[in-house]
Formats: sequence, C-alpha cells, structure tokens
Amino acid sequence: MLFDTPLYLLFLGLIVTAYWRLGFRHQNVLLLLASYFFYGWWDWRFLSLIGISTLVDYYCALAIAGSSDSVKRKLLLTFSVSINLGFLGFFKYFGFFSQSLHTALAAFGIEVPQLVLDVLLPPGISFYTFQALAYIVDVYFKRMQPSKNLIDYALFICFFPHLIAGPIQRPSHLLPQTQNPRHFDGEKVFSGLQLIFWGLFRKCVVADSCGLLANAAFDGRLGPASLPTLLIGMYAFAWQIYGDFSGYSDIARGSAQLLGFHFMVNFRQPYLSRSLQEFWRRWHISLSTWFRDYLYIPLALTETARRIENISLVETIILVLTFLFSGLWHGANWTFIVWGLIHGVGLAMEELMSKFGWLTITKQPERNALSSSQAWLKRIVVFHCVGIALVFFRAPSVSAAFQFLQGTTVWNWRPEYGSAAVYLAFFSLPLFFLDLALESRQEEYLFEHTAGWHIRVAGAVAASVVTLLFSANQANAFIYFQF
Repeated sequence: MLFDTPLYLLFLGLIVTAYWRLGFRHQNVLLLLASYFFYGWWDWRFLSLIGISTLVDYYCALAIAGSSDSVKRKLLLTFSVSINLGFLGFFKYFGFFSQSLHTALAAFGIEVPQLVLDVLLPPGISFYTFQALAYIVDVYFKRMQPSKNLIDYALFICFFPHLIAGPIQRPSHLLPQTQNPRHFDGEKVFSGLQLIFWGLFRKCVVADSCGLLANAAFDGRLGPASLPTLLIGMYAFAWQIYGDFSGYSDIARGSAQLLGFHFMVNFRQPYLSRSLQEFWRRWHISLSTWFRDYLYIPLALTETARRIENISLVETIILVLTFLFSGLWHGANWTFIVWGLIHGVGLAMEELMSKFGWLTITKQPERNALSSSQAWLKRIVVFHCVGIALVFFRAPSVSAAFQFLQGTTVWNWRPEYGSAAVYLAFFSLPLFFLDLALESRQEEYLFEHTAGWHIRVAGAVAASVVTLLFSANQANAFIYFQF
C-alpha cells in the first residue's frame, strides 16, 4: 500500500475486476505484473533486488530437491540464505553496524574514519526475506516440494497484499494457493470487503488519531516529561501501533480474499492477554511463530544445546536471544534491541515464576475470563509491561526513552492533559470495546458468525461512515512499512 488509500482501493478494484475474467494461469500473470507494478511504484530500482532473490531461491530450491549430495545441498542452502541475508544486512543494517563499530572503537581511544553510505531501505525487505528463507529451509529439510513454475513461486514471494508489511506467509500455506486454480466465492468476497472496511476504521480513525497525540507527547509538544505526559504518550502509541498494524493486516487479508486467497490471522485481541506468553500468541502471530519455528526451536535442538545439563538455562538464553533478534528485525536502532530484550527477559521471568508456582499461565482461554477480576488484573499488568517496552519502540534513542520514562517521578498537571485524555478515550475505547465483542463472539470482524448479511452490511457501512467522518487529517504511512 505504497499508494494512498483511495488510490490503493482503485488499484485493487481494477485488478479484481479483470482478475475474475481470466483463466487460472493468466490470473497468476496478472497478479505478478500487478505486484511488481505495486512494488515499483515507490522506487522501481528495488525491483532488481526482489527479482534476484526470487531467481536465486527458485533455482537453488530445485537443485537442492534434485540432489542427494549432502555437501552440495548445504552449499546451495548457504548460498541462497547468504544472498537473502546479505541484501537485508546491507540495506537495513550497514549504517547501524558501521556507526556502532565506530562508537565502540572510539570508546577505547581508537579513532578510525567512519564509512557512511546513504542507503535507502527497500520497502518490505524484512517481510519478503523471511518468507523466502522459510521456503528454502523447508525445501532443504524436505518439508515440502519446490515449486516447478517460476511464476507461481514469484507470486508467492511478491503477492502485493502481503508484500510490504505481511502477514509473513508460510510456504506450505500460500504456495499451494498460487499453484492451484481459485474459484469465485461470494461469501469470501463479502468477508474480504468486511475486513477491508474494518481495517480502514482501525487505521484511519483509531491509529492515525492516536498517532497525533503520541507524536505530541513524544516530541515534547504536550509539555515536559511528567507522569500525565508519559501515560498519555504510552497509551496513545500503544493504540496507534495496534490499530495501525492490525488494520493493515485486515486490509491485506481482505484484499487477498477478494482474489480467492487466504492469509493467516495476524492479530487476536492482544491487549486482552493475561501473560506475555499469551500476548505473543495474539500479537503479530506470523512473525512470532516464524521466530519460534525457524530460530528458537532450531537453536534449542542443536547438538551443543542438548549436551548442556541445565537445559532450562539454555532455553532461557535462547529465548532472550530470539527476542533480541526480533527487536533487531524491527529496525536498525538500539531502541528496538532494548524493546526485544525487555520482552525476552519478561518471558523468561514468567517461565521461572510459573515453575515455582508463583504464576499460572494458561494456554487456553479461561471460562468467563472476560468477567473475572483476576483476569482483568493480569490484563492490566501485561498491558502496562507492553506499554513500557513500546516507549523504547517509539523513542528516537535509548536515552530519549529513559528521559521520557523519568516522567514517572514528576507530577505536573496542565489543563491540556484533560483534553488529551478525553481525545485519547474517544478514539481508543471504540477499538477496545470492539475487541471485547470479537473476543466474546470468537469472530474476526463484528457480526461475522452471529448475524445475517444485512446486519454485516450495516456494520460495514457504519464503520465506513465513521472512517469518513473521523479520519485524522494527516497522511500517515503504516508504521510497519519502515521494517
């Protein structure tokens, strides 16, 4: 969605109209060309990166599957992974590591010239790289057969609804959908439109409006650091990033459904979580499960890890390292690393407390959990832990985050804080109550299973009217476009 919203909807409408008039193979060609056009709209030069990565992975996967030579297979895997991580490392992390190395050497009195390159970050590179890595690894470990058709595989990588900010699709889930004919399903198209309308409400009304308040708090325009400023900024950004990314995920999933595809659910009411473990089963599900399956579990199953007697300590270290990498994946800044460290340490502490019986962590929803006072107390604690971590996610630097957090010791009330609190409640509480309804009904959008089509249409129309009336007067890009 590098276009603005009206232009994207026009683009999507034109593609859908032409798409269902074509045969299966021509549909794939149309979607591939549309996806490259969509990606190249921002900067056509980056098409070469995604093209090279696609060709390397496609032919390496075929060669890996067709060889019984373990050395050759490993070399091909290493080559493919190196190309993908090489592109990601250079474009996303070169400046960060160059500056960090220069700072570290200067601390020891070693002065060397810093190499500075003005490198643009290709949009979505973190997302499509992880999708490509999952494919080549799954083929190497014989979890799936490689694609025999280059167009099918290229479409799997660059299908425009998920290309820029996910959800990160598993090869075993999405690739077969590109390889087999899709059939028009009126109910899926109807549900896809519902997801798009509700996604626009989350993004344009909740996220963008809360973003105005979060920007004012973090930029100092709401006043010096104090407890009211901290709480308003933290709460506003928490709802901004949730409305922004869950809204994008809904729009992406709805767009895919209009074209006969199915994407995995990426959010399940994360702010109703009663533990950090549950939070990561509900928040950015495609990324958290990717790190679990392709980093945490492989590290825990290595020969070195299994030889160590204190397996709990090993698992804890691997867990923290996994979230450090998760933080680094989000951005080339120490703020993201600290954010990941907070979550990694928090999860390790939860695991330790559960082993001593100090904390009970349930994997399944508790009966009557929405009305349980104990469940709500846990939700409040978890939400504030997540919120404190998000201060580092939002702040421009670690020092700025600590300065902002120093507001906990300062009480400085201004009349504008009351207005800001009312503004925040007005735009965040609707999403909170919407999540309560979705949680109790076990639905992906309001009235999905509990009402007829006319009620669902009325709900979507109401969401659209609210979006038109209350959209923030600014053109905010989706936050996760920068990752």
